Amino acid sequence: MRILFLNPVGVLGGAERALLDLLACLRRLEPTLSLHLLAGTEGPLLDEARALGVDARLLPLPEQLSALGDSGLRGQGARALWGLAKGLAPAPGLLTGYLRELRREVRALRPQLIHSNGIKTHLLSPATVGLPVPRVWHIHDFIGERPLVRQALRGLRPLATLAIANSRAVGMDAREVLGSVPVQVVYNGVDVERFAPAQGEGSRLDALAGLPPAPEGILRIGLVATYARWKGQEVFLEAAARLLQQRPGLPARFYLVGSPLYRTQDSQYSEEELRGRMSHWGLGGHVGLVPFQREPEAVYRALDIFVHASTRREPFGLTIAEALACGRPAIISRASGAAELLTEGVDALTLPSGDTEALARAMRQLAEDPALRERLGQAARRTAVERFSRDRYAREILDIYRSLVSAGDAP
Repeated sequence: MRILFLNPVGVLGGAERALLDLLACLRRLEPTLSLHLLAGTEGPLLDEARALGVDARLLPLPEQLSALGDSGLRGQGARALWGLAKGLAPAPGLLTGYLRELRREVRALRPQLIHSNGIKTHLLSPATVGLPVPRVWHIHDFIGERPLVRQALRGLRPLATLAIANSRAVGMDAREVLGSVPVQVVYNGVDVERFAPAQGEGSRLDALAGLPPAPEGILRIGLVATYARWKGQEVFLEAAARLLQQRPGLPARFYLVGSPLYRTQDSQYSEEELRGRMSHWGLGGHVGLVPFQREPEAVYRALDIFVHASTRREPFGLTIAEALACGRPAIISRASGAAELLTEGVDALTLPSGDTEALARAMRQLAEDPALRERLGQAARRTAVERFSRDRYAREILDIYRSLVSAGDAP
């Protein structure tokens, strides 16, 4: 079976790490598969896919198209839409040329199935009109909440054979937009051998953050996420400030781990903005910024408490599964896809999205109760192995591929 994967970017966000896990497991489960990847920008995704034996190539998406996005328009008014419309002015000509190039690549590769792994590549589906090949759209976002994407994908839905949603909530949202397109829920998976409990190096985390070595007994509390504005960095900083006001002598340090990975305009914090928020809350010396890490398992192990604080619904939250697999006691927004498989108070503490006061309380509860941290961490590991294994993830998707190709199912 020849499978072509399309991904808009080459950086390693959550959707890209999920794709690499899928590629690695497909290689092991079915060595005869012929796997191909086209990415729209340079980045480590291509190198890591090649290391897995995947034929990975760059098909450069023009900068003006790569930087466009409507994720920041949720709840915004006409002014925000007008700003995006101005950015769209050169898009039609650029898009026509790119669709031509993509069609040439697809015809040359002759795939038996196309797996689109991002919204921008779903939108490029017209490049394959007339080619007798099933098209799978992997949905990693709430497309119904994105005004322009919702309308565009609704118009293009005849070109999708099937959609895969990474959580039950994402699946329900996708069904409303895609209508008659079949939607199957397949929860993301992680490598539970790589992401496993081990001794953490807190001093290395301090060094990465540019902080002096912490004294013995310090608690390290961290949020791991891209700098997207909805990932909860401000909530985390305000909750940290409240906690330190309530417990001035608490031996704790706080870490924001991540970077502004994507090119989409106005949807991400800059490092300068975050440092400004830290200064506003009087957190100098208490918080460190750690840049994006290619091997995040070392970060999770160095943390005593993992925090997920997204301010809106999280489609899945791969960092959640990774941290749980590392046996970290976790505080998680219950409006995340991964939380659908968790039990409050058993394998994590959960809280409403964007609730600063609830986050401060939960951090204090865990900081003051070592036994609770130990119990949650052990249960988190068990849950990750049982429910978030990437082998389970890949088997479910491979079954979908086989059913579509054997049926000759093309739109």
